[in-house]
Amino acid sequence: MPEAKTARAPRPPRGRRRGRPPQTFGDGALALPQVEAFVETAGAGSISRAARNLHVTQPALTARVLRLEESLGAQLFVRGRTGTRLTDAGRMLVPYAERALAALNQGREAVAEVTRGSAGQLTIGAAPAVSSYVLPAVLRKFQALHPRVQLSVRSGHSEEILELVLREEVEIGLMRPLRHPDLEVRPLYADELVLVVSPSHALASGGQIEMAELATEHLILFDRTSSYHELTSSILREAGIRPRGLIEVDNVDAAKRMVEEGLGAALLPRTSVSDGLQEGRLAVVSITDMAPVRRRIVIARRRDAGEPTGAVAAFLRTLDELHLEGHGGPA
Repeated sequence: MPEAKTARAPRPPRGRRRGRPPQTFGDGALALPQVEAFVETAGAGSISRAARNLHVTQPALTARVLRLEESLGAQLFVRGRTGTRLTDAGRMLVPYAERALAALNQGREAVAEVTRGSAGQLTIGAAPAVSSYVLPAVLRKFQALHPRVQLSVRSGHSEEILELVLREEVEIGLMRPLRHPDLEVRPLYADELVLVVSPSHALASGGQIEMAELATEHLILFDRTSSYHELTSSILREAGIRPRGLIEVDNVDAAKRMVEEGLGAALLPRTSVSDGLQEGRLAVVSITDMAPVRRRIVIARRRDAGEPTGAVAAFLRTLDELHLEGHGGPA
């Protein structure tokens, strides 16, 4: 019995490279180098000049033009001794080819801008005190540097921001530290809790009190669902203090207004009262027998998000440049 011959795979035609096919686009599967060769030749009026402009050999450029003509089934140039002239089909194609190359170059620039952080989209989640009193200044600087980045901000309590980060609904979360195996955090700043009163309040004249003296005051608390409410309540419980009266409001700004009107004292984040202190609408009262209370704020991202790039990297650089560690106290 004759020995069976093993069939060999057919060789690729000479000149055709193995591997990835050439870049193509459009219904006629036109290769990008062919379109570039056509546009350059049409503008130069000469195969030799076009080849020099594109830094390719004349035979290579001629081959590209011929392949383009084959793909379209039409002659695009008339070759003569004095140069190369466009045919009717060639003149018809020129504006379309030029627009295609221009659009591709614009696309390349758009991708480069996104990579540099000069364009694109950025979605940030922030806890209420951060979004109200810290983030606006950060975004003002960021937007001045990167005006083409589209910004979106989601506000919520830190537990909500955590979920937004994990569900990838925001790319960066600015919140108090919360543990989760899929979360990666780094310090941003620490916000000190300070006791503030109206400048006309009796406590303002002395500038300092002992914790026990809070029992004779009306205390203003804000946002029962926030961590600051729980923090203030735990400070009072541990000290065994029951204030003479309590006023509860649903946000920091309302608490500030109550204090400004002389209705009581409040323990508020320093970042939220810095403007009132500078303008003389509020005064800080030091509690001599209470250790400083600071609430850390961190930058949170998904652990599997990888190295920050584009707008995310640019925003993180802006945060670093603003040196927020000293914004509300040492981190």
